[in-house]
Amino acid sequence: MQKKVLIGLVLIVVFAVLIFSIPQLIGKKNIAPVLSISALVLISIYIILSLEIIHRGSLALLGATIIVSAAVGFGALQPEESLDFIIEEAIDFNTIGLLLGMMVIVAILGETGVFYWVGIKATNLSKGNLWKLMVLLSTFTAVASMFIDNVTTILLMVPVTLSIVRILKVPPIPFILSQALVSNIGGSATLIGDPPNILIGSAANIDFNSFLIYMGPTVAIVFVASLLLLKFFFRKDLQIKEEEQHKQQRPLENGNNDNNSLTNELIQYKEGSLIKDKNLLMKCMIVLVGVIALFSLQNLHHLEVSVIALGGAAVLLVITRAHFEKILHEVDWSTLIFFTGLFIIVGIAQHVGLIGILSSVAINLTGGNFWNTYIMVIWLSGIASAFVDNIPFTATMIPLVEALNADPKIAQIVDEFEISPLWWALALGADFGGNGTLIGSSAGVVAAGLSERFGYRITFIRWLKIGFPFMLITLGIGTVILPLFTFIIIPH
Repeated sequence: MQKKVLIGLVLIVVFAVLIFSIPQLIGKKNIAPVLSISALVLISIYIILSLEIIHRGSLALLGATIIVSAAVGFGALQPEESLDFIIEEAIDFNTIGLLLGMMVIVAILGETGVFYWVGIKATNLSKGNLWKLMVLLSTFTAVASMFIDNVTTILLMVPVTLSIVRILKVPPIPFILSQALVSNIGGSATLIGDPPNILIGSAANIDFNSFLIYMGPTVAIVFVASLLLLKFFFRKDLQIKEEEQHKQQRPLENGNNDNNSLTNELIQYKEGSLIKDKNLLMKCMIVLVGVIALFSLQNLHHLEVSVIALGGAAVLLVITRAHFEKILHEVDWSTLIFFTGLFIIVGIAQHVGLIGILSSVAINLTGGNFWNTYIMVIWLSGIASAFVDNIPFTATMIPLVEALNADPKIAQIVDEFEISPLWWALALGADFGGNGTLIGSSAGVVAAGLSERFGYRITFIRWLKIGFPFMLITLGIGTVILPLFTFIIIPH
């Protein structure tokens, strides 16, 4: 930890020197100090998050305090207006409400044991074939991540997976890695599947159906390709001797007391007993399907997604009579606090003009050419999201994309679409790019943390060897497929 702190301090000092000296060297002496401080706060947050020196919730609150104090101290924000600005303009309560509502629904759903049942069912269907088991678990994880945010899906699936692989006595890390990677792929398809999508949808007023229509086909194609990639990357881990596979596929026989028969017997027993409360499961599924249906009908009723999610959570709490305090303990409050602090930081950075400067730089780099900008947003988001958590990066990029959409040259093409294609470019890059490294996405961080808690450590290098080439290939496929649907197949 001391080494990480030292590295972090050195990097922050280096960037501080660059931020405060470069404007002077190039003759831009009129740069406001609050701009430089805002830039330093943003970069420092990225550095500290990457090194995992401070808990991200604490870091976001500290960064918010510093940047608000700087804005007030240098006159960019009046003290008496600061609270109103934070509540009315900076914090996106639509995103906070959506996350809170879905967390409550999933917390109650998790009490039913349905996720363990799915895991054991997948084990039986695979009949001891590790590749089939990986496909089944990965497919369920990807599909679940479309309708339950991928962080929550990973929280529920990793303990299930670890239980299964311990029974089968096979290496767990390939299965955990594969589920974390495909959760980011599957979650990309919908508004609620991945936290960056929630941010983008709320900022750009994109409804559930539009996200699924524009992102879904690309994600489906990339997911199929990702399964083939996983088979290639984990080919050695998935190898199993033919005689062992034959033994695992052999049905139970009277008097057969070998270890494999005991394993099969245990699996069969668990499959029939893991649903703890079928009545509770039915109620959860009815409410969850209702919530998703209301998401898809948003064009008709125009309710915000936060209202739908919180309403569904309230209904489920009442009809199930769930223990309220226990469910609140299951809510990931640290993530909600992290989002809140992050919204404040980015809101102030936009207010003082930092985002405007970044958009001008981006326009100059691409010459205002739409296609150059489109590709830049995808790959800048992808590469950057591999090395910093894709949530704060997306929050920073949203006002930048808004500024790019307003540029006259780019607006000529963007105005032909109901929704700017640059939003899909940002979603694709941020979601897929999060697979690049261990710290690129919240789902990856959670998967690694759970794995280590159970005694299986996934190192940064181990993840990098699989995740980074996986990210580059899937991002490359997405870069080709997404424009095909956006500009040619889907009417606009």
